[in-house]
Amino acid sequence: MPRKVKLILNPMADMGRAWKTANDLRPIAQEFKGDLTWSGTVYPTHAIELARQAAEEGCDMVIAMGGDGTAHEVTNGLMQIPAEKRPVMGVVPIGSGNDFAYSIGIAQKADHALAHALKAEVVKPVDIGLMTDEHGRREYFDNTLGIGFDAVVTIRSHKLPIVKGFLMYLTAVIQTILLNHNPARVHVEADSGNWDDELLMLTLCNGPREGGGFMLSPDSKNDDGKMESVAVTKVSRAMMFRLVPEFMSGTHMRFKQIRMGEFKKMSITSSLPLYIHADGEIFTSFGSNLKKASFEILPQALRVVHG
Repeated sequence: MPRKVKLILNPMADMGRAWKTANDLRPIAQEFKGDLTWSGTVYPTHAIELARQAAEEGCDMVIAMGGDGTAHEVTNGLMQIPAEKRPVMGVVPIGSGNDFAYSIGIAQKADHALAHALKAEVVKPVDIGLMTDEHGRREYFDNTLGIGFDAVVTIRSHKLPIVKGFLMYLTAVIQTILLNHNPARVHVEADSGNWDDELLMLTLCNGPREGGGFMLSPDSKNDDGKMESVAVTKVSRAMMFRLVPEFMSGTHMRFKQIRMGEFKKMSITSSLPLYIHADGEIFTSFGSNLKKASFEILPQALRVVHG
């Protein structure tokens, strides 16, 4: 059981209902026998700073309470700490997608997840992805990184305040098919081989799911020391609509327009600007001119409480 815990809460998670959820969890937190403190985020990337500070202050566990974005930021904060001093990470999922929580088997009920995290009975290391762009900017990711189509879906989903969860992502998918159908010529160099193709989408998967229900890489495991790539080659809008339910059920691999692979290191060069999301957090958006990036898997880099 951890001795000193920092719980980092995103108060805007669950469409702003996270404060009430946190208040309901106070009895569970008060039962904890060690030192537990709460911090709330007040601006984007704040959880990165809070997680790093928690580690520097001697916390042996940092709990991300929010959605995939909160988990992503906490991961990035902890990965700035030397491995021998890096705290264990816990997750209390109260966001829209909760895909990283899904990949580590954490229950969707916040009270169960917090009680489970504080017991820390099942702690296992997970692999973490690292992206470095052509300007040297680095970003860690715990679940998926999307380039092209699903990055634009993420950008559009952030502008849909009325709907939430899977419906939010599905609405953004439909918008993106209609408004942003722009394949790019992409050159890929990887330890598994080099290739060129016209792509609408390239997603790097450390976990099986993104967007709260799209099973892009059903067999992906975040503890096997490798990452899977899922590419959609140049297809019509009608074919993209045809592929959506296949992505939801994880049966898209049977289509010739889908290119699957696995790698430990990869670099890409694109003819068009790269729109990128990392764990649902926008890395580059419209207006960016980034065209090159590299990626690698860091095996067993972060210890995480599993379900």
